[in-house]
Order: sequence, then C-alpha cells, then structure tokens
Amino acid sequence: MSSKNSVLPMVIIGVLFFIFGFVTWLNGSLIPFLKIICELSEFEALFVTFAFYIAYTVMAFPMAFVLERVGYKNGMMLGLFVMAVGALMFIPSAQSASFMLFLSSLFVLGSGLTLLQTASNPYVVHLGDIKSAAMRISIMGVINKSAGVLAPLLFTLIVFSDMPSITTLTPQDKELMASKLIAPYLGMALILLSLVALVRFSPLPELELEQKSDKAKKSIFAFPRVVLGAVALFFYVGIEVIAGDTIGLYAQSLGMQNATALTSYTMVFMVLGYIVGIFCIPKYLSQPKALFASALLGILFILGIVFSGTNHTFFAPLPDTVLFVALLGFANALVWPTIWPLALEGIGAYSAKASALLITSIAGGALLPLLFGKIASFGSMQEAYLLGIGCYIFILFYAIKGHKISSWRGE
Repeated sequence: MSSKNSVLPMVIIGVLFFIFGFVTWLNGSLIPFLKIICELSEFEALFVTFAFYIAYTVMAFPMAFVLERVGYKNGMMLGLFVMAVGALMFIPSAQSASFMLFLSSLFVLGSGLTLLQTASNPYVVHLGDIKSAAMRISIMGVINKSAGVLAPLLFTLIVFSDMPSITTLTPQDKELMASKLIAPYLGMALILLSLVALVRFSPLPELELEQKSDKAKKSIFAFPRVVLGAVALFFYVGIEVIAGDTIGLYAQSLGMQNATALTSYTMVFMVLGYIVGIFCIPKYLSQPKALFASALLGILFILGIVFSGTNHTFFAPLPDTVLFVALLGFANALVWPTIWPLALEGIGAYSAKASALLITSIAGGALLPLLFGKIASFGSMQEAYLLGIGCYIFILFYAIKGHKISSWRGE
C-alpha cells in the first residue's frame, strides 16, 4: 500500500490505538481504587491485571480463527462491540461493589481488545515498508500512551475530586466511590459503539497479505523468530504492566498521596521513547539496535529502583526510587514496535496465526504482576522489581540473536 493511500487507514487505526491505551492503562488507577472499595490486599488487587490480560491468552487463537473467517475490518468492528459489552458490565459491578463482577467485566473488555489488537497490529506493520514498521508502530504508541497519560488523570479527577481522605472513608463513602464508575464506563460503551459505526462506514481497506511463505512449515510454531518473539513479548508486557500498574501501589506503600494518578508518569516517559523511535527508526537506528538499547536501559533502571532511596535527588516531583519505576516507560517504549516487525518478516499467509501467537504473549501482563505481588509479600516491593532483570535479559537475547533464527535446526 502506498504512503499516500495509507494516510486515512493510519488515522483510523490511530483512533483505535487511543482506545487501546485509554482502556488498558485505566487499570493502573483501578488497582489502588478497587483495593480501597473492595478491601483487598496488594496481591489480591493485582488480580485486576490478571483478569484483563489473561483474556489475551485464552481468546487469541479463537480470535485469529474469527479473523480468518470475517476479515480484519469486520474483526475490528466485532472487537469494539465486545469491548462495549465489557464496559456496560461495569454498571452492575459498581452497583454491587463485587470484586468478582469487576474481574468478569475486565475479562470481557480484554477479550474485545484481543480481537481488536490481533487485527490492527498487522495492519500497521503492512501499511508500508516492513523496515520502517517500528516507526509506524511508534506513532501508534504515542497515541496509545497519550491516552494512558490522560486516563489516570481523568479517573482521579472524577472519582476523588470531592472525596475525603482515603484514610477516613466510611462504608457510605466507599459506596459513593463505587457508584462514580457508572457514568464513565457508560460513556466509554457509547464511544465504543460509535467507533463500530466509524469503522463500518469508513473506507478502511481489507488487509491483503502476500500468500507467499514457507509452505513446508505447517505450523506457526515452526517459525523460531515468531515463537521467540512471543516469549520476548511475554516478558516485555509483564514488565510494562508492572511499571505502569504497580507504580501507584508502590507510591501508596511509601505514603504518597494521589497514587492513582502516578501511572501517567510512566506513560509520559513511554511517549518520549516513542518519539525517539519516530525520528530515529530506521534512519539512525535499526530495529534490532533499538531493541538492544531498550533492554539495556531497562536493566539499568531496575537497578536504579532497587538501589536508590526516597530522596528527591533529581529535579522531579517523585522520590528517586519511584522515578526509576516511571523511567521504565522510556525503556519499554520501543520493545513492542521493534519485536512485531522482526517477528512477522517473511511470514506472509501465516500472519493471522503469527499475530495471534504474539498476542497470547500479553499473558505476561496477567502472570508476571501476580508473581511480582507474591515476591513483594515475602520481602519488599522495592526488591520485587528485580524480577524485571530476567525479563530484559531475554529481550536482549532476542535483539542480538533470537530474531535471526530461521530454523530450530540451526539451518
């Protein structure tokens, strides 16, 4: 598809990526919020991320089957509709203040996003030269994470604007807090339904992928770069979610106020990282080198979290150790944009199944935060961030060698 013909599709996909970001990064605010109104432990609160992200693992391959039957454009419409259903489920969840209902609503939201992401990510990769795909995904990342900056700020403004100190909440206050979720999620459902109409009547073309691929390979698991890319994304999504969704809990444990808004700091640094990708890839920085640099920075920032204190050494409103959690956003920004094109290069007709396998890796956002919470329960949350070192080491391996492997036999 020519760059001229790809402008309008990029704009439409950009709107969808904004929705991804808003819905996904609202979880960072929901975690400390539900911890209060449902009286949860820190480990229990992290089931918010589990319920949302495990949907990607459970639903990815069924959604790939749907895409192969209905096409990418219809798949996007169906994904938006399922998300609208999940948003509407927040109304009875808020009325009952039932944690299980909240988790069910999040699972449905995640299922809709699974279909939407399985369809839209290959769109961005194939809207131009695959060598510049990371640049296009970085543009989507800026849109996505800008929504991630906005979501926690709006959530805090709407929910906590006229509430007393969270240390003095009565049962009536908690009931009022829960009811404040109704209007925002009803509005979200209406917006999602309007986007169904936008995609339906837009000139968004059906994605036509090359059928040329290695027919000798009967299974997507025969492509090492895809399988290893999925593992790398598993670790990436896990540490990305930890950086974005636990910063509020970590700050709360240090006695900081307005902890529900702190996910925005992580998102701001991610946006800065995406901007670097937009201007530097592929002109100044190849996709593998960008991935290598991201992993290395991640390791350095993890060490900063663990070995720094609560002083304000840097010119920032956050304590040093919390600032390094936010800085993980910068390190993480270019991981997703670089792994996707490296994994999908030369896949051709296997793109839907490859995309589904990569999407299942989002399970890292369900499992690794829970592991983080369990480690924190045995020691300190600050030390639990060391889990990220292992994540970045595998990403480093994929940047150096993993994406080059074309056969499990080393051929």
